Amino acid sequence: MWPFKIFNKPTPPSSEYDEPWRSLDWNKDSQNILKKINDFKPRNKEINTLRILLYGPQGAGKSSFFNSVNNTLQGRITTRALAQSTDTGESFTLKCNTYKMKKGEAGFFYPFTFTDIAGIHNQSNSIMANDIHRLLNGHIIDGYTFNPVSSITEDDPKYKRNPILKDRIHCLVAVLPAITVSLMHEEVFAQMRAVREKARDLGIPQAIIMTKVDEACPLVKENLEKIYKSKRIKQKMDDCSSRLGVPMSFIYPVKNYHEEHAINVKMDVLILDALQNIVNFANDYVEAHT
Repeated sequence: MWPFKIFNKPTPPSSEYDEPWRSLDWNKDSQNILKKINDFKPRNKEINTLRILLYGPQGAGKSSFFNSVNNTLQGRITTRALAQSTDTGESFTLKCNTYKMKKGEAGFFYPFTFTDIAGIHNQSNSIMANDIHRLLNGHIIDGYTFNPVSSITEDDPKYKRNPILKDRIHCLVAVLPAITVSLMHEEVFAQMRAVREKARDLGIPQAIIMTKVDEACPLVKENLEKIYKSKRIKQKMDDCSSRLGVPMSFIYPVKNYHEEHAINVKMDVLILDALQNIVNFANDYVEAHT
């Protein structure tokens, strides 16, 4: 009888790096960033409010991201932008909705807004790219209902003929879901790249919010503080960067508020870090166009 040789099973590769590849102070950054945002004022004295546009595929979490930002700033759970709980195959947002966020006492608002639009998808009833281009230029007034068959015309009551700097979009933010970004249809990215190129031509800064990080990575689902040690999250950010063409340094992974019934400080750190950078990008744009 031949003796059996016992082989040890190889150790599976680690799912995390030894050190975080992007630094955050999880204990201090939330309050530090919140104070900076509360103290923020646009440097261009002619602009009272910075305009940030959220765009991306349907079901990516655009409305949920705005709600998450509002939750963090208000210090409680809010429901300003209606968000669908499941992917129904249709965009839940049909109108061009711009949201202000209350700041402290009644009648005061943060000096930046978020505009939420219909999701992009690879079907014939997707939002028209020309409509997004006109929105970037400030031609579309809040409340316009997008028509998947035809773009807005100059005689539409929601069309602004001669927009100025305060009417334009000051930062373009793509919202992409980490869990499905590598599986998304190329047509969706083609439409998104067309919008990105138009924004580039206009000099509008751009960023990516990568949502659903907890669904994409078990390590992060267990411990959100390991998000910048997760190899899977870094790979998902690489996917976002390569498919849309936005550098890694402008991509911010977050966990949106979804099932929580109270504020979560760890989630807030990521949301506030993303918000602060996006607001700074928008501020740089309006200052350069003074």
